[in-house]
Amino acid sequence: MSPSSSSTPPTSTPDVLIVGGGIGGLTLALSCHQAGISCRVFEAAPEIHPLGVGINLLPHGMRELSELGLADRLAAHAIETRTLAYYSRYGTPIISDLRGRYAGYDWPQLSIHRADLHKVLLDTVHERLGKDAVRLGHRVNRIDQNANRVTAHFDNGHFQHGRLAIGCDGIHSAVRKQLFPDEGAPKYSGVNMWRGAVRWPAFLGGDTMLSSGWMTVGKTVIYPIRPPDPLGTPETDGKPLINWVAELERAEAVRQDWTGRGRLDDMMPAFAGLKFDFLDITGMIEATEEILEYPMVDRDPLDRWSFGRLTLLGDAAHPMYPRGSNGAGQAIVDARFLTGRIKALGATPDALIAYEQVRNPATAKVVLTNRSDPPDAILREVWTRSGGKPFAKIEDVMPTAELQAILDRYKKVAGFDRETLRTRPSFV
Repeated sequence: MSPSSSSTPPTSTPDVLIVGGGIGGLTLALSCHQAGISCRVFEAAPEIHPLGVGINLLPHGMRELSELGLADRLAAHAIETRTLAYYSRYGTPIISDLRGRYAGYDWPQLSIHRADLHKVLLDTVHERLGKDAVRLGHRVNRIDQNANRVTAHFDNGHFQHGRLAIGCDGIHSAVRKQLFPDEGAPKYSGVNMWRGAVRWPAFLGGDTMLSSGWMTVGKTVIYPIRPPDPLGTPETDGKPLINWVAELERAEAVRQDWTGRGRLDDMMPAFAGLKFDFLDITGMIEATEEILEYPMVDRDPLDRWSFGRLTLLGDAAHPMYPRGSNGAGQAIVDARFLTGRIKALGATPDALIAYEQVRNPATAKVVLTNRSDPPDAILREVWTRSGGKPFAKIEDVMPTAELQAILDRYKKVAGFDRETLRTRPSFV
C-alpha cells in the first residue's frame, strides 16, 4: 500500500475504530469482519516496511487464526515446530517438549518471520475488507467520546467518528498515554537482547526450537522461521532462515526501538566460543548481516483498560517480557474475545467491560509469570543448581518431573494447555 492511498479522509462511520495496524489490530479487523461488525484500522506509519525477526504462534493463537481461515497461508511461510529443546551452556540436553500437533493439539505451533505474519494479515484485510480498511499515515493525537460515539483526531488534521475505539498501538501506545498520562516509560528487566536472522544449515531435524545457557553469562533462543529458498544462491541453497536471540544481563537499557541496530562487539565475548555438536552458535551470529538490539521491558498490569467507549488491546494493554513466546498469541486472543463480546452485546461500553473482566486478569497473570516463572526458568534453575559448571546428565542436577512441571504450569497460566484449549467454545 502506498502513502497516497491514505490521503483521503474517511467518510463512513464504522462501529469500531482500531488504532494500530500491527498483529493485534489486523486480527481484530479480520475478526470484526467475520462477525459482521464494521471497522477501520488507523496506522501511524506512512508506509508498511518489514520489521522485526522471528515470532512463534502457539496453539492458542493458531486456533484463532485457523478460525479466520489463515492456517494454510501462514504455514506456507513458516516452520511447524516439533520440539522445544532446552540445553545447558555446554551443550548438554536438559529436557525436550513436544509442541503443537506433535503434542496432541488440534493446532500447530508455527515459527514465522514477523514480517511474513504481518503481510498475511494485511493482505487478507485488504482482500476481505477492501483497500481503504487500513489508513496509513494516521497517528492519533487524542480520542474524544460522549454517550453515543468516539471521535479519533489524527496529526494529519483528519478525524473519524465511531462507536468504539480500541488502542492496539503497542508498548508505546498513544491511547494508553492518553488514559494514563503519568505512567512513565516501560520497566527495564536488567536484560538486553540482540536478535538476528541468517540462512544457516538446519539442526536437530530442522523443526526444533533451541533454548540454552542463562542470562547471567549469555542465553540463546534459536529456531528456524522460513523454509529453504528454492531460488537461493549456492551459499544459501537448502538452508532455512534461522532466527536467533541472545540475552545478557546489562545494567543500563538501550533505546526501546525494534529498528535499533546492535553491534557484534557489544555482545562478545559472552557469546564467543559457543559451539554444540549440532550447531555453531558463534559462527551463526557472526554470519548475520543485520543485528537488532532491544531491552527486555514490560509494564505493570493495569487495574482497568476500558473507559466508556475506549479500551486497550495487546501490547498497549499488557506488554510482557518475551519469555514463553506468548506476546503475539495473547494479542490475538484479545482480538478474538473482544470481537465475541461486541457481537453479543453490540458496539457498547458493556462489551468492553465484559472483555476486560476476562482478559485483564488473564493477561496480568502472564505478565507477572513472565517476570518470575516463565518456561525458561528451567535454565535458571539448572544454572543455579549446577553452580554454572558442566554436568554429564540432567538427572544429576534436577529431576525431570520438576522440569516438566514448570512447562506444564506455564501452559495453564498462558491459556494453552491442551485439554482446556480443545474443549472451550469458540470466541466468535
